[in-house]
Amino acid sequence: MIDNKTLEPKIAETVAKLNSLFGAAPAVAVVLGSGWAGAVSHVQEAKHLAYTELSAFPQPKVEGHVNEIVVGKIGEQAVVMLRGRAHTYESGDCTGMAGALRSLKRWGVQVVIQTNASGSLRAHTPPGSLMLIADHINAPQRSPLIGEAGSERFVDMSTAYDLELRQHAKKIAQAQNLMLGEGTYCWAVGPQFETPAEIRMFAAWGADAVGMSTVPETILARHAGLRVMGLALMTNMAAGLSAEALTHALTLQQAQASGERASSFLAAVISSLAKLESLKA
Repeated sequence: MIDNKTLEPKIAETVAKLNSLFGAAPAVAVVLGSGWAGAVSHVQEAKHLAYTELSAFPQPKVEGHVNEIVVGKIGEQAVVMLRGRAHTYESGDCTGMAGALRSLKRWGVQVVIQTNASGSLRAHTPPGSLMLIADHINAPQRSPLIGEAGSERFVDMSTAYDLELRQHAKKIAQAQNLMLGEGTYCWAVGPQFETPAEIRMFAAWGADAVGMSTVPETILARHAGLRVMGLALMTNMAAGLSAEALTHALTLQQAQASGERASSFLAAVISSLAKLESLKA
């Protein structure tokens, strides 16, 4: 449960520091998951700030996450990238990104692009594939909004992943002749990988990919009034769909192998968002 009395002063302090150091907020923020870190190399005039300098931000301790923000531009689009996220499996708390996302919204960010490494449930999206998230399944049925007051907690999730942003991403992929699947992402808490029986159940539910992040952040982002785009990089076939044993090292290895292509596509999407009239208001 979010302790808003404790969090609110931290958000105010964080926003004040962001304004002081960087000025007006970029319209676009990106949460970089495993395999997507290379997108930072596309940021021009990059300024870095550690999460430890932002009191409302989490201090995750997962291999592959640097835990800093990077502020700059990709093409004509100003952007802030978050290199690291809090996972529910670290503490059992699914509210870990509340302070960061609410700070970004208060600062003036309009869109958050969520990226992650996922296990594929479908043969047509093998490791190395990219998937645009059209919807999600909250398998554990845990919400970061439990304990929130007011009618705003009843967030409409029917279009959690913004339709205009999805259509825009598909146009960029088509222009690059890049295969971009679209499907449903299923959240499992972890940290253990799923069993083959669980994967069969998720597939029967309609899931196309599975992972240990993104869903709590999407709920928090939508509650804050942020628009959301989601991109998943397939790093393995899910349990029972290949003979390969699943390990965190394998996930990171495949993420690194496919990361350059994923990051280049992400950079192209971000740059092109400067043309969207809905982000110029």
